[in-house]
Amino acid sequence: MFNSWVLIVLILIYSLPVVIVYIWFRFAKYQISLVQFLFAFLAGAAAFFPALILQKMLSFSFYSYNKTALFYNFFIRIALTEESSRFLMLLIFFFISARLKPDADLNQPLTFNVIKRGTAIGLIAGLGFAFLESVRYAVSDMSISIALLRIFTAALHGACGSRVGSAAVTLQKNPVQAFLRFFTAVAIHGVFNLMVNIPGLPSIAAILITLSALTTTILFIRGGWESVSLSIDKTDKNQ
Repeated sequence: MFNSWVLIVLILIYSLPVVIVYIWFRFAKYQISLVQFLFAFLAGAAAFFPALILQKMLSFSFYSYNKTALFYNFFIRIALTEESSRFLMLLIFFFISARLKPDADLNQPLTFNVIKRGTAIGLIAGLGFAFLESVRYAVSDMSISIALLRIFTAALHGACGSRVGSAAVTLQKNPVQAFLRFFTAVAIHGVFNLMVNIPGLPSIAAILITLSALTTTILFIRGGWESVSLSIDKTDKNQ
């Protein structure tokens, strides 16, 4: 019974980032409905399963745990598979969104507003992935230290997911830019994994990298909506 209550409390803690982001979007009046928010969250959560399958397929032992093994494990087997799975699910999300609402998303010109919205959707998807992954860890290990680490991991997935989301909306019209955004997400994810898991490396550095990446995401989303609003106001005044 005690373990069940601990698990419930941990699940509520892991839900906090999602609730905070939703409240932020509501107060800021961003053009993302509750249905879109929930489906973006579910798309991110669904990305957990192909990532898990890919990681098991790519799991094999090295003769020695050298730099090559570390790079492969943290950047390829973990970071690349998780971001690729998230990218695939977001492509499906934006494809369906474009078909349900033909005048939006991928059918629009590649404007700053479109990239900004992709970034916001990616942030939500990243939190969805982090939530399901955190619940999985909570079932096997309910320690407080793991719970605290998972909070920062949620920030990591949100920051990386935002970059993958912007990559997904730019893929069709600017594949080079999409690749750079996707590569950035994989790099941030891989560096975080490396710093958290390698003895001797300061964990605070990983936390700072995560918070920095998340801060740039938040500023980009806010700046994106503000820029669009200002441009609309200017247009109205000119008319």
